[in-house]
Amino acid sequence: MSEIKSIVVVGASAGGFHAIGELISNMPQKLDLAVFVVLHMGRNSMADVLVQYIQKKTALTCELAENNKPIQSGHVYVAPPDIQTVVKKGTMRLIKGPHENRWRPSIDVLFRSAAAYYDSHAIGIVLTGLLDDGTSGMAAIKRSGGKCIVQEPLEAEFADMPINVLNNVEVDHRVPIADMGYVLQDILSKMPADSLHEIPEDVRIEAEITERRMSSMEELEKIGTRSNYSCPDCGGGLYEIKNDVITRFRCYTGHVYTGNLLLEKQSEGLEDSIWVSIRMLEERKNLLMRMANQNGNEVGGEGSKKEKARELGEHIERLKSLLVSINKNSGTTGGYE
Repeated sequence: MSEIKSIVVVGASAGGFHAIGELISNMPQKLDLAVFVVLHMGRNSMADVLVQYIQKKTALTCELAENNKPIQSGHVYVAPPDIQTVVKKGTMRLIKGPHENRWRPSIDVLFRSAAAYYDSHAIGIVLTGLLDDGTSGMAAIKRSGGKCIVQEPLEAEFADMPINVLNNVEVDHRVPIADMGYVLQDILSKMPADSLHEIPEDVRIEAEITERRMSSMEELEKIGTRSNYSCPDCGGGLYEIKNDVITRFRCYTGHVYTGNLLLEKQSEGLEDSIWVSIRMLEERKNLLMRMANQNGNEVGGEGSKKEKARELGEHIERLKSLLVSINKNSGTTGGYE
């Protein structure tokens, strides 16, 4: 079996199930390359349902990615849930590494590995989805000499992902899904026979970190700058990645967040802490009131305890008002109006 030279990586999240099906159905039925697909999904999702769905739409062989399996031309590989899928020269790996930007499998992880090992022979496609997933990975492909295709945002069911890529990466093609098959054929007809682009060191290092599941301090110093922020998942220090098109952070154990997700995680942590404080204050207030009622004849006892309980009640209401403010800023009400 000859080693495959070119690879297409596809990423989608919200609205991606049918978009991926449409994309695969519009691809040429004979491809001298392999296609890898990541659909952001929950850990209990059934990726084989997606495999069965897209297999009905193409003569290409569709299957789940498997660890250490050789990559074959004319195959579409779907990333299974709750494990990172990466590509190397001629093979694929499944790695139980940390979540990246809260996802496993992660679009950015797959795209970054394609950039590191297939450079100018990697083609990235970003479809419908929320937030900025896929932007960092697409930038890695572009910096490594590969080609970038983005679904026309006006067509996408959820336009965030395509828009964020367009705002941060100089994409090669912005087209409806129906035209992507023709675009792909045109790219392949002009693709150089040999690799012509040097892989950026930070792209290579991050791909290697994913494979090992953990980074060294020396590697983090090469690709990032120590920040004043802590990892929401493990509490370790975060490094801000130097050469990315969006704000992104990585910790020593491998957790990765974009700036937007880190803000969201900080809000969640702050809200949780406030709820714990409210609960503890409520318990203390109730205990003070009970003791005040039991010791009503104690000199100074009733008034003192009831006054403390009243003051705690005021603190509780202020904390609840703070929660309302936090949740309004994040687009929710947290159960309060």
